Amino acid sequence: MPAERCWHCTEPLPAGDAPRANIGGAARSFCCHGCRNAAEWIEHLGLADYYRLREQPAQRPAAAAVDTADWQRADLTRHVVRSVADGQCEAMLLVDGIHCSACVWLIERAVGAVPGVARVQVNAAARRARIRWDPARCDLPGILAALARMGYQGLPLDRAALEESRRGEARLALKRLLVAGFGAMQAMMYASALYLGAFQGMDATTRDLFRWLGLLVATPVVFYAARPFFAGAQRSLRAGRPGMDVPVALAISLIYLASFLEALRGGAEVYFDSVSMFVFFLLVGRYLEMRARHRAGDLGDALARLTPLIAERLLPGGRSERVAAATLGVGDLVQVATGSTVPADGILESGHCRVDESLLSGEAVAVARRTGAALIAGSLVVQGPVRLRVTQVGADTVLAGILALVARAQSERPRLAEAGERAAAGFVARVLALAALTAVGWSFLDPARAFTATLAVLVVSCPCALALAVPAALTRALAVLARRGVLVVRPDAIAALAGATHIVFDKTGTLTSPEFALERIGVVRADSRAAALALAAALARNSRHPLAAALSLAGGGLPALPVSEAREVTGCGIEGRIEGRKLRLGRADFALGADPQGVEPDDAVVLADADGVIATFHLAERLRADAPGAISALRAAGLEVEIASGDAPARVAAVAARLRIRSWRARQSPHDKLARLGTLRAQGARVVAVGDGVNDAPVLAGADIAVAMAGGAELAQASSDIVLRGARLGALAEARALAADTMRVLRQNQRWALCYNLTAIPFAALGFVPPWLAALGMSVSSLVVVLNALRIGRAGRGAGSAARFMHEALT
Repeated sequence: MPAERCWHCTEPLPAGDAPRANIGGAARSFCCHGCRNAAEWIEHLGLADYYRLREQPAQRPAAAAVDTADWQRADLTRHVVRSVADGQCEAMLLVDGIHCSACVWLIERAVGAVPGVARVQVNAAARRARIRWDPARCDLPGILAALARMGYQGLPLDRAALEESRRGEARLALKRLLVAGFGAMQAMMYASALYLGAFQGMDATTRDLFRWLGLLVATPVVFYAARPFFAGAQRSLRAGRPGMDVPVALAISLIYLASFLEALRGGAEVYFDSVSMFVFFLLVGRYLEMRARHRAGDLGDALARLTPLIAERLLPGGRSERVAAATLGVGDLVQVATGSTVPADGILESGHCRVDESLLSGEAVAVARRTGAALIAGSLVVQGPVRLRVTQVGADTVLAGILALVARAQSERPRLAEAGERAAAGFVARVLALAALTAVGWSFLDPARAFTATLAVLVVSCPCALALAVPAALTRALAVLARRGVLVVRPDAIAALAGATHIVFDKTGTLTSPEFALERIGVVRADSRAAALALAAALARNSRHPLAAALSLAGGGLPALPVSEAREVTGCGIEGRIEGRKLRLGRADFALGADPQGVEPDDAVVLADADGVIATFHLAERLRADAPGAISALRAAGLEVEIASGDAPARVAAVAARLRIRSWRARQSPHDKLARLGTLRAQGARVVAVGDGVNDAPVLAGADIAVAMAGGAELAQASSDIVLRGARLGALAEARALAADTMRVLRQNQRWALCYNLTAIPFAALGFVPPWLAALGMSVSSLVVVLNALRIGRAGRGAGSAARFMHEALT
């Protein structure tokens, strides 16, 4: 780096004495004390390799300054920070200033070095960071200050930040495309004059003028418009895995340098028109890919934009005021007009209304809500207006939980994508070898054609389509599934679901509705039914099982009894001490501590103490409305369906009979369920386990694909690979069909990319393809892969599909 430039941000040094520091064993100069402090801090953390790995200069710390005092306010941080497991906090931030993999390397290590930070995951392409920390040891302002110290600005992942990020990416891509388009147009004009002049006796002075004009318009195309290709090539070579940008950058460099030398010595041929058209066609393809990616893949952005910026808060006396939605607090009374969006989670206090929750639940039809029902942030009021009492805001809302799961899926790299990138890297090495062989061969046969033939091989064989085949299909599938109410937390689950052979359902709350109704109480030793129910409800409040929830709800109007030493035994029941008396509630064998020997009905929930049964509770359940159709669809798709439930045999048998499921198991403990899954997997089966995601977490962990049915606050806590939002069991059958469709399209993409390269490379090596046509063919090949991926989840694939796909890519 020139001595007159700042070592950190590469801006010009100030006149006079510039700040200096010893970085990496050498004295370095800086434009300001902020840059010097940032460099010294990076050196102190042992991360000076950042300056060797980076591809673009760092941002000046002054430009990334953040007012951490604002982030001390609870009303602001609650919209960014959410509580997760083990008492930790998590935030998803949009990080301004990320340019390359070196930035990711630096942020993950520098922020990870802040005391209390447990995990940092950075997505360079989306410029997002997912950070988890211990709130007892650090806070968000401290983390943002650490980012700012390095020259990065952390922004909340909200509507404004996302829209600005997307506009910035599109604006920069369009600027590069316009520069390349103008340069290609002008270069072709000058080249046309040269070609025509060759036949009409153009004098040497005029010929040289047009060549220098061609150089003038091609230079910004190469050094500005084509910069992403050089940066990508540099990044992949530093990583030791040559990527798709390597042959492209090499071809651009060779064409430009050869033309420049020819112009200097007055040679016969220059290729400024070819290099300009080459870059233009490549950028057209990448611009269309970006538009298609924005349309198909950024569901998280669409969800974030659901939350309105303004809310109408009702004040005492009937007055109202318009406030920022971010300032709403728990307990506020809010009015939402028809056609407006619910700003926070809350309880409906006005009468009947209808809301559209399609993007949140996947349910296309507006749903009816009555007084006392829960409304979730992001819902659109179709029939109102409504008044609701706010219960959850910011990162605690259902919408925030969904966003967290989507962000988690987008931050992970699927094994299929990694395998595709490895294949593309190996293909690049073979392409470079083939280009060298082409150059050697033509140098013997016809040296005049060696250069153009070699360039054509480099360009036409660029494995862009091969590298795009997997991510294009998976990105589209993730977005389509999420819109249908299926959140894929682990992207590898799509391939696993497509190859599944068996599916094992829990019964309670999964095949049946999670709401139970208390039918009757059998009193044995209690003073009254109310007394027995009060004891059972007190214990039941310590569990999230659907049966416990029904008992807790039934006893809601009775006095709340304090419970000590409460403990839930998964699959069995709850025990605790009330007024010094140890009680158990659950299965008969658990409650009595021994085999009941027929004393109690098999399907009853039993309340007992050391002396025996106190009361029995009989609850009624019903099938989910879409359960029969979902089971039939899964069976038609070739899956073997089973039930493994901890409930009584009579109840399980009744549900199995109604759903025509031949294989079922009752009274299954979590250990029994895990053993069954292990048996199936040992027999070569690929098993999908479906449960409620919270109570069944240990069992789901033992399956090849874990599917959780979760709603409300449970969404963010579900332990699974796939989460079905709301109560749509039928979405699982749709997910299976779409997973199979995704794998089919993915294989089509891979076959197309392979066939294209195998067909085009021989023609290019034989000299039949000029470099500009090779660039066009490579761009079209990549675009075909992206447009083919857009077919996933579409019902109509008729003759007009291509036009519709192109419209999707461009809009």
